[in-house]
Amino acid sequence: MSFLRRRSATPAGPDFDVLAMDPGDWPGNLGAGLLPAPDGSCQGVFLRYDLFGGRGPAMIIGNLPQGSPARDLPEGEIPFEVGQLLLALENDDEVSVVGSEDVPVMQGDNLLIVRRLKLSESRVSCVQFDRSDDVLVTIAAWDRPITDDLYALLKPLPPELFQQG
Repeated sequence: MSFLRRRSATPAGPDFDVLAMDPGDWPGNLGAGLLPAPDGSCQGVFLRYDLFGGRGPAMIIGNLPQGSPARDLPEGEIPFEVGQLLLALENDDEVSVVGSEDVPVMQGDNLLIVRRLKLSESRVSCVQFDRSDDVLVTIAAWDRPITDDLYALLKPLPPELFQQG
């Protein structure tokens, strides 16, 4: 999987490619956040896709490398990206993971094993998959199912998006 590679040069942003939807392919606003470690390294990137018209966040896509503390969750706890989605929606209801299912999905010529998480809040859809470079991708969506078509839209974003001037 050539698009799932670790970059050799050290940019000012994350040291791994961020797999997400191109901002030009989305009909709303895109916001990005970095999860910094105390040593300044990047422990993850999440992208928030908001719809126009003030309808709020529709989707958050996170990329967490191996060793990121946001990946270490106790049993039943929601992924970081689901928490960010609920926070953005100002939804403070208690939400937990109540089950999961592994589903094979083709992305071009590549086979992904996607974990579909079932949450206690049925309006949140959440899926996760591991990339070949040990980055965990999590997609959380509000009030929209995550269909297999979405995986075809995922691609690495240009590192310039994450450069700090």
